[in-house]
Amino acid sequence: MYSLLGIAVLLFIVSLFMKDPYKKLQEDIDQLSIQQVQEIYKIKKKLKVLEEELLIDEVDMNPAIPVADRQPVADNSANPIHAIIKNQVWSLASQGVSIEKIASQSSLSTAQVQQIITEGVKKGFAE
Repeated sequence: MYSLLGIAVLLFIVSLFMKDPYKKLQEDIDQLSIQQVQEIYKIKKKLKVLEEELLIDEVDMNPAIPVADRQPVADNSANPIHAIIKNQVWSLASQGVSIEKIASQSSLSTAQVQQIITEGVKKGFAE
């Protein structure tokens, strides 16, 4: 009986000096959590930059300003048109929206809208 008690005390003392098997696992989980938070921050930052690039000018948001008073967009060669805007133009054109309305919504000139639609027809994106 004393031998069992001695073995139990010895095992208890040995267990105090052993490493915690879950400590390494907890450290790995903490590291993964930190990496995930950092990646989410980077994604949110990139998304914010993308949203800022795609914002429509306040002039286009104000219907009280006539189309004739709006500033024309620079020539296509000086200011290339973003692919997302082209996709929106193709989508609106395929829905039957007029070139003038597409131009006013996208802050592009009617010539640029016509050029995008023509390009889309050649590539098979728009009808």
